[in-house]
Amino acid sequence: MSTDDEVPAVEPPEPLSIRLDDFLKFCGVVGTGGQAKILIQAGDVRVNGEVETRRRKQLFPGDVVDLLGEQIEVEGHP
Repeated sequence: MSTDDEVPAVEPPEPLSIRLDDFLKFCGVVGTGGQAKILIQAGDVRVNGEVETRRRKQLFPGDVVDLLGEQIEVEGHP
């Protein structure tokens, strides 16, 4: 088989959603899941303008998370 006939490896698409607590850790807003849990359950986190107390809330591209006055938009994958 020549190199022209080889099929390139394709990475599976990444999920289009992320949990709220994981998003806060990923963005560096909190250092641990425990810190995220405390802030979320205290009502200090808003998603799209609404207080969100579920740390497992699924976020999607376009959602806006507001924590202590800092707004972060969830971006999709290219």
